Amino acid sequence: MRVFRVTILVLLTLFASGAHSASKTILVLGDSLSAEYGLARGTGWVSLLEKRLKTEKIDAAVINASMSGDTSSGGKSRLDALLKKYHPTVLVIELGGNDGLRGLSIRASEDNFRAMINAAQKARVKVLLVGMQIPPNYGRDYTDRFSALYPSLAKETRSTLVPFLLAGVADRPELFQPDRIHPNAQAHPIMLDNVWAYLKPLLIK
Repeated sequence: MRVFRVTILVLLTLFASGAHSASKTILVLGDSLSAEYGLARGTGWVSLLEKRLKTEKIDAAVINASMSGDTSSGGKSRLDALLKKYHPTVLVIELGGNDGLRGLSIRASEDNFRAMINAAQKARVKVLLVGMQIPPNYGRDYTDRFSALYPSLAKETRSTLVPFLLAGVADRPELFQPDRIHPNAQAHPIMLDNVWAYLKPLLIK
């Protein structure tokens, strides 16, 4: 009986190991735009991503480590523990919007993003950097330098870039919640499409 139990345990261990190695994990490190702020649970783009993966028959799990109000500094401080815990295949970095809205140092944000990308790539994790744009509250120079941060870093680190998460959304007031900052549920399928076009190739390579 003891030998039988040991054999079953070995088989279960092998099965679990095989299932784990066959699957992919997508880690989303984001802010309120990815954390379903103001939305019914299951209607944000990250939740919709899980459904898209099933529809496309892509064997991948999604870990949403997004936090409302998070900045590039906050993401940097949390990333190492997340990489060690989940061992993702792809890291989606959707941060920076709060940096820009608060007028934080673009150089500091750039350093934070670079550190996150380097940490992920060192762990052999593919990086998908999600671009963001902000209103010209702090002047055109700051706004332009902020927007240029994402493509510049993507080129430098050879990461994949989503040009703008809110493409097709930002210029449509009806797709925002009353705060005029956070997209409503109708906007999130568009946001998912913006991400999916660049995420899918990373999953099927």
